[in-house]
Amino acid sequence: MKIGCPKEIKVHEYRVGLVPAGVRELVAAGHELFIESGAGLGIGITDEHFRAAGATVLPDAPSLFATAELIVKVKEPQAVECALLREGQLLFTYLHLAADPAQADALRRSGATAIAYETVTAPDGSLPLLTPMSEVAGRMSIQVGATALQKANGGFGVLLGGVPGVAPARVVILGGGVAGTNAAQMAVGLGAGVTIVDLSLRRLREIDAQFGPAVATAYSTAEAIEGLVASADLVIGAVLVTGAAAPRLVTRAMLGRMEKGGVLVDISIDQGGCFETSRPTTHADPTYVVDGVVHYCVTNMPGAVPRTSTFALTNATLPYVRALAERGWRAACARDPGLAAGLNIHAGAVTHPAVARALGVECRVAA
Repeated sequence: MKIGCPKEIKVHEYRVGLVPAGVRELVAAGHELFIESGAGLGIGITDEHFRAAGATVLPDAPSLFATAELIVKVKEPQAVECALLREGQLLFTYLHLAADPAQADALRRSGATAIAYETVTAPDGSLPLLTPMSEVAGRMSIQVGATALQKANGGFGVLLGGVPGVAPARVVILGGGVAGTNAAQMAVGLGAGVTIVDLSLRRLREIDAQFGPAVATAYSTAEAIEGLVASADLVIGAVLVTGAAAPRLVTRAMLGRMEKGGVLVDISIDQGGCFETSRPTTHADPTYVVDGVVHYCVTNMPGAVPRTSTFALTNATLPYVRALAERGWRAACARDPGLAAGLNIHAGAVTHPAVARALGVECRVAA
């Protein structure tokens, strides 16, 4: 199969969908690899590195999209990229369509088949292609939250870990999944006071066993969230409903009870955000203030640490790329129901039930 990897064009996105090691594996399996010139420069991988691994380097995105049968990316295709897709072409990348009807419409018009990393599932129900980036975003959320709490950045000037004689900051994490747990690891490591909120009692018991008294746990109710947010210095939104829009757990009214200069970091923003006042931001302009509370809502957080993120992601995606290239998407999905769960768009229709519900459109089974 002809596999193409374009250069990412989202603002401050430096990750790349394939690395030379993956290219070498795919070429050895008999596939043709095409890389857009400069695709890896953001993480220190040159065109020559890709050529040495067996890829052909093409000068621009139009030539790459015109050549490849399978497009492997990182972030959702931007409007100009959607316009380059064609009927019968296969796209494999993050999509997050539930919060992006414009992209969904563009993909449907293209006639391409699109498989989303974030809805591919493992036999145990986990999300193997979302997990590495959730780990990165969870850990990053504490770093960016700590920075936003600095007075010069709009926060009220509190150190997460405090110092002897001064209490540490209070961190509330909404969601005890992969992102939330990684956020907790970082916050505990810095000495903050941490509370994790989740709907699953089983998960809360697991968190208690993992962290012991270093982390408090709370069952998720509107009353519990309202009380915890009111006393928090930093709130991390790490809620995920696979394929669907994130629930809005923190209302604007709750912000009025927070101390001015408090910080919200919305990891869930790719799926619409879990704060009522969330709106997407970029690494170029990451924060804004509502009712005195600083909001960080960057939609591609792991893009800020692209080298770590790229290798973590491509370690997870390569086996699926290989399966799609060797068998084609139909046979690969028939063989692996978890990969089939990643199918979001085919032949102009939305094929994932949760995505269809979020977009308010009919869900059609791929024929």
